[in-house]
Amino acid sequence: MKRLLLTALLLISFHPVQARLSPLALPPDWSRLNVYQGTITRADFVDLLDRVYAPNGAWQKYITVTDAGAVIRTGSEPFVLRFAPDRGSAKAPVNYWRPRSALPHEEPGKPLAGLRIAIDPGHIGGTWAKMEERWFQIGSSKPVTEGDMTLKVAKLLVPRLEELGAEVVLTRAKAWPVTSSRPSQLVKAARASLEDKNAAVTDESLQKESEKLFYRVAEIRRRAKLVNDSFRPDLVLCLHFNAEAWGDENNPKLLDENHLHFLVTGSFSADELDYEDQRFEMLTKLLNRSLSEEVALTNSLSKSMVAQTGLPPYVYRQANAIRVNGNDYIWARNLLANRLFSCPVVYVEPYVMNNKLVFDRIQAGDYSGRREFGGIMRKSIYREYADGIVDGLLAYYSKRSL
Repeated sequence: MKRLLLTALLLISFHPVQARLSPLALPPDWSRLNVYQGTITRADFVDLLDRVYAPNGAWQKYITVTDAGAVIRTGSEPFVLRFAPDRGSAKAPVNYWRPRSALPHEEPGKPLAGLRIAIDPGHIGGTWAKMEERWFQIGSSKPVTEGDMTLKVAKLLVPRLEELGAEVVLTRAKAWPVTSSRPSQLVKAARASLEDKNAAVTDESLQKESEKLFYRVAEIRRRAKLVNDSFRPDLVLCLHFNAEAWGDENNPKLLDENHLHFLVTGSFSADELDYEDQRFEMLTKLLNRSLSEEVALTNSLSKSMVAQTGLPPYVYRQANAIRVNGNDYIWARNLLANRLFSCPVVYVEPYVMNNKLVFDRIQAGDYSGRREFGGIMRKSIYREYADGIVDGLLAYYSKRSL
């Protein structure tokens, strides 16, 4: 009775507030979280918030926890999540994806049989690479375009993973946007975004913001809709290459830094949680329990990628990311792709594209066998990347039936 009374009082005190939404986001349907009623204990819910999803009390303005449940601020009536009394009585979350433990047994010679994988080759590339700011060129050399590079890796992965028994789809198969939106259609949204950030609204800033909403937001939202509504995979591999600041775009610098890291969803700030859609998406990821699968798989991939590349871990100096489970290579960060894909997501960030050695390897393109770079015989950078992914997936998913 006391628990019910406390929840009722909280509902009365949590007055609806006007929904603040991220650019191009729709108001969330909070009823979709009802499938997670009674699936998590109070202790586990608070632990995940504090340890990974919203550390340093970032969640406390928006979520009030009682012994019986959590009361979550929304743009209308608060949403109440009921806790399981203990782990033994907690119901299993209902998701479209399956953890390793729920996959069918392997088939002979097909260690990845039954596994559904979506590969998201980061960015767009092609004629869009300059707009995306994922393009640079040294003198008359071949331009470095991240979107084209991630697509090369993805296309190397597809036949290899299918041969191993996996069902594989790409969120894009060419250097062209998946979204039908274009910057000229996003000017109104760009103005609202600038005003929300208290930024100056000028012709130049509107153009820049419209472009960002196109390639950073509309494009990713469209890919996420395909993944969640159509593909419905067991995991998403987000493929990227990294870069350090290269200075003047007309005279970019090559550097000595080179590193590797992986990202999982988390580390939401209080400012980010002020957006109702981000609050909803964070709780969706927390409640569907994708984190344990993300971390276990990423642990495997980090070992295989380090074995292939020899790269040291990247270290975040900013407050927008936190290290996860003591693995120097795995960080939690709030990125649109991470949080919109409802299933487990592994976001891979190897190689610094404007590193001197990496630049030379990119210029060499894809090739079979090995060539000498920096005194070491090396595979093509694309095949090395693909080998690291395949080895990590095999290490994690093989022998799951034993």
